[in-house]
Amino acid sequence: MKLGFLAGALLVFVVLIVGGSGLYTVHQTETVILTQFGRPVGEPITEPGLHWKTPFVQDVNRLEKRVLPFDANATSMTTKDKTYIQIDTFGRWRIADPAVYFVKLRDERSALSRIEDIVGSEVRSAVARHELIEVIRSDKDREVPADIAGQGGVTIALREATRGRLAVLQDVLEASGPKLQPLGIELLDVRLKRVNYNERVLPNIYQRMKSEREQIAQRFRSEGEGERARILGKKERDLLDIQSTAYKRYQQLRGEGDAEATRIYAEAYDKSPAAREFYKFLKTTETYRSVLGGANLVLSTDSELFELFKRMK
Repeated sequence: MKLGFLAGALLVFVVLIVGGSGLYTVHQTETVILTQFGRPVGEPITEPGLHWKTPFVQDVNRLEKRVLPFDANATSMTTKDKTYIQIDTFGRWRIADPAVYFVKLRDERSALSRIEDIVGSEVRSAVARHELIEVIRSDKDREVPADIAGQGGVTIALREATRGRLAVLQDVLEASGPKLQPLGIELLDVRLKRVNYNERVLPNIYQRMKSEREQIAQRFRSEGEGERARILGKKERDLLDIQSTAYKRYQQLRGEGDAEATRIYAEAYDKSPAAREFYKFLKTTETYRSVLGGANLVLSTDSELFELFKRMK
């Protein structure tokens, strides 16, 4: 009895081991390929659920069904107008033919390496056929913002793109796709993450930007100096105009005052012969005061100025 119990337990253990090694599950996001002694057997298994394989002989290899990313390293290249730039590329792909993919690539690391090689080569070829503006501008119909096209009255001429970055990347996608199909890969999209100038030419780029900004600043300064001169000239003209107008008004008022004073004096001193004589006396004394004050004069006795002195004898 004890020997039969042990035999039964051993049989159950063997069944569990065999059954456990023969059963496997397939997730809905996976494709499974069975290999026997390293070679694929049967068709790829895409149906999710519990499946059976030959225990200890066959192995389970899982491949991703979902869309996968690739992110290439930044590489240096030259545009058609001989501008050295660095481009960082990324995209999306998926396994279109699991059987072919597994035979030729085996794993995702090898697939990414081949994708980066093929896409990188096509990106370099496409960039070399186009000028920098085609890589920068997203499309040819995009409008240039006003604050870039003209800064403070300074017009910056920007060349127009004939195709644009999206058309260039479409060329890359159409050229790379057929080369990846024999590997069981479907390339879904290619995009540029970043476009930078090459580090070796950055100092020259910065110097050129600096000189352009200095030219703009110099133009601002010259325009400011011209505006300053215009304002100062207008101020001088306005000041002279105000002064001349004020002086004219002053002389006009003074003349009017003198005329009015003369009229009043004339009316006051012309009322009688005695008044006229008194007026003549006052004017003569005023003349003496202005003529003889602080000065030595030699007068003839026949002089009209000496008439008053002759009367005082």
